[in-house]
Amino acid sequence: MWRSRPSRPTPREHVISISTPLSPAVGAPRALADVYGPGIAVCARPAAGVAANRHRNTVDALSARPIAVAGDTPVICSAGGTDPTLLALLREGGLPVGDDLRAFRDEAGFTARVTEAMADGLLLSAEYPLPTALCPDERMVKTGQLVGFLNNKASISTFVDPRFHARRSVVTRDELAEAAPAEKSWVLKAATNDAHGGSLDVYLHQAGELVEFPAFTDVLGEFVVEEYLHIARNWGIQLYVGADAVARLLAVTEQRVDATGVYVGGLFGLVSPPPADLLAECLAITQRAADVGYRGLCSLDCAETRDGQLVMLDLNFRITSGSIPLLALASVRPDALDGHAESVKLTVAAPLADLLTHLRPALAAGGVLITSGHDTSRTDNPVMLSTLQLLVYGDDPHDVTARRGALEVEFGH
Repeated sequence: MWRSRPSRPTPREHVISISTPLSPAVGAPRALADVYGPGIAVCARPAAGVAANRHRNTVDALSARPIAVAGDTPVICSAGGTDPTLLALLREGGLPVGDDLRAFRDEAGFTARVTEAMADGLLLSAEYPLPTALCPDERMVKTGQLVGFLNNKASISTFVDPRFHARRSVVTRDELAEAAPAEKSWVLKAATNDAHGGSLDVYLHQAGELVEFPAFTDVLGEFVVEEYLHIARNWGIQLYVGADAVARLLAVTEQRVDATGVYVGGLFGLVSPPPADLLAECLAITQRAADVGYRGLCSLDCAETRDGQLVMLDLNFRITSGSIPLLALASVRPDALDGHAESVKLTVAAPLADLLTHLRPALAAGGVLITSGHDTSRTDNPVMLSTLQLLVYGDDPHDVTARRGALEVEFGH
């Protein structure tokens, strides 16, 4: 997701200082079944629509993220995430790879997998809203309407205590030009209950730059215009709600953002803890969502500004790039949660087999864990693109950062 520009960034990125650890919860989940329980299939992809059509590779890759930590939980996923070599490497790493992967190559296949899961008597935990014509509310762990509302950028004030509000307003398309002038800095977000893929529908503007409204302003009728914050510390609070409807803390992560404020990865393990009242509010927000029916993983983005303001930035009630690495580490390297880890995404316009071949020396050296991957050549997507999500971990934070940076340089990021 996107962020307002952090204060005093380095030329490449702004990384928060690492200090006191936050202990993980006793009995913390290590696989999806520990969160969702039995009889549930996970579907982490929106159905056909504006988001799925505009960002085909992204939404397919999202569906593949849970594979590595699925265990016994059925997962409706893109065939791009089921490459045999990739799955073998995930298993070699000790991850609880899903043993019931219901893969699809195209939109018709996606619809068929959802229909088959319901026919098998499974409830669906849809991380993005699905139309009721495809999956009726009674077959959902959480309804599409609830998921859409919780993730709508205009709904954040409903769940957040006013003490932690950033200044934001909801405007119509006709009001947008006046609410977002070129001479001021602001952040523009999509206000919609439809699945929109998180960061795909956020636009950051700095005062004096040319305003080029993004494509989503042509298809939506309402938008959130938010103040442009100068961020000093930036966290992703990872939580979950199990079948007992109780909100629990999974872990605190920090967010790496580049010089323009764009999210580029997470910091895991020994991180700088947020103020206690901010952490308590994150738990309270999640419990409020649980009280109206939410179940599953979530990530709440919050920050401390340079002038000391504590703010909630985004509520992400779905599986995120923060939750999967934590489950992975808890499964195979729980000791790494007492050290340092950084996530990184590698994307190349080549077959996944080539990417994996080039990565093997780093995997053999240790301290690198694959958490997900996707290859468009295994789908009907005509665009050749392969993606890997990795965790680089170790005891020395400087070494971890250096090795993560070396991977980015090697693969042209």
